[in-house]
Amino acid sequence: MTSDEDARPIDPQVRIGHVHLKVADLERSLQFYCGVLGFRVTQRYGTQAAFVSAGGYHHHIGLNTWESLGGSPPPAGATGLYHVAILYPDRRTLADALRRLIAAAVPLDGASDHGVSEALYLRDPDENGVELYWDRPQELWPRTPGGGLAMFTRRLDLDGLLNEVEAAATIAEVEEGLRDS
Repeated sequence: MTSDEDARPIDPQVRIGHVHLKVADLERSLQFYCGVLGFRVTQRYGTQAAFVSAGGYHHHIGLNTWESLGGSPPPAGATGLYHVAILYPDRRTLADALRRLIAAAVPLDGASDHGVSEALYLRDPDENGVELYWDRPQELWPRTPGGGLAMFTRRLDLDGLLNEVEAAATIAEVEEGLRDS
């Protein structure tokens, strides 16, 4: 298959819509995705499946135990999903996600600045990899002299990220004080 039709790029408006995960314990997974990360349940199928979303979308993540009730994670070295990436709209909302993880004592596997984005890496209760990230505006992406992407991986300053939440809280307090005046 080498025709010109096959070589055309995919439409730039195509997006990845949702992910559906096999989990061992639905309630435990809901506690993580809803209780820690803040998604909301949009629909449940008894004790076997649930769909969760942000902002009222039909679902961003499906969770089910249809083939995995009481199961264990795949062994290291096996093929499968590396991680699901959850895109946050801005740095402040990513900082809030970090605050939630700290409050819930969820450990990080890593935290990286990739130039084009900043990302937190962790595991859900079933050991599925989860990336929480925000994209910098494209005009700020690092570029080579020829204009190509020059992504990198550097340590993410977690304290600096958390300052985004504290700064937003301070601004909200000031604005609230102005309304009360």
